[in-house]
Amino acid sequence: MPQDSHQRAAEFHEQAAHAHRAAAVHHGKEDHLTAHEFSRKALEYATHAFKHSQEAHHKSEKARGQEGKKI
Repeated sequence: MPQDSHQRAAEFHEQAAHAHRAAAVHHGKEDHLTAHEFSRKALEYATHAFKHSQEAHHKSEKARGQEGKKI
């Protein structure tokens, strides 16, 4: 069964947070190349999380009949 967009967004947010923490550890050890790679992965995960969050929001609006309305 496919996961819904909310769940996928949450998973990507968690992965981004983990990558940020790993980058901070490596930066603290002055391993800047590895820290940069973890930072790049964090950005990638955060971008995916944003995409899935938007998708979840649009699906929620559509389900409530609120599509296109501003609050």
